[in-house]
Amino acid sequence: MSKHAALSPSRAKDFKQCPLLFRFRVIDRLAEPPSPEALRGTLVHAVLERLFDAPALERTEATAQALLDPLWQERLAASPADRSVVGGGERAAEWLDSARVLIGNYFRMENPSFLEPAARESFVNARLPSGLAIRGIIDRVDRAPDGALRIVDYKTGKSPNPRFQEEALFQMRFYAAAVRLSRGVLPRRTQLIYLKDGRTLTYDPVPGDVAAIASELDSTWSAIEERLDSRRFEPRPSKLCDWCRFKELCPEFGGVAPDMDASGARALRTAKEPAGPS
Repeated sequence: MSKHAALSPSRAKDFKQCPLLFRFRVIDRLAEPPSPEALRGTLVHAVLERLFDAPALERTEATAQALLDPLWQERLAASPADRSVVGGGERAAEWLDSARVLIGNYFRMENPSFLEPAARESFVNARLPSGLAIRGIIDRVDRAPDGALRIVDYKTGKSPNPRFQEEALFQMRFYAAAVRLSRGVLPRRTQLIYLKDGRTLTYDPVPGDVAAIASELDSTWSAIEERLDSRRFEPRPSKLCDWCRFKELCPEFGGVAPDMDASGARALRTAKEPAGPS
């Protein structure tokens, strides 16, 4: 099978936030060192994934906390540069302690002894009716005795203000549509578990959501193609600029963006299959 590009929920969100950010990440593939918060999220996700390797009665908070240090050492063995992201000594200890708090919060939200996930870190790959490829990785898929599916995603930040909940749920609507298109089953429920403040955001998909998210993603892709043709991905300033790793390259802040990577642009276009013969 030939490799092709695909639109993921995070990359679609990047484009909506700032087309230039999308270009830097997807087309130019500029190096982007992880932040301490992102690295902590990756580590906590690894702990919660590995936790379900244990027998049900052993899925305790103590078991999960005991996984943290070994998994961090595994990460450092694979990527030694990550040590500089969190620092050493007291800073590293505080960083690990903050991960322990998130793990502890999880056990006040769910009892994993009563759960037997059908899949963890599940890759989903689908095509919309238009031919646009979409993909993503689902943290956990639960299957009820009657076959109903629940999609669960862990978030290590805090839950969004009600004004921004629809934006947060975009990811879950995306996953629900991808599962329906690729596996023929519409998940009955989706859940975003926010470990920082212990809240869960629940959304139950309906059949009309698949067509709605497909239309939204097709519109996003059309906007991306327009910019591929014009070679102009404009910056879109917002409060989020303060956390952008590419700020020094952004014209909005006196930077100079490099020329767009032509090979990256060609690769991105493979996300959409050409129309077949009529």
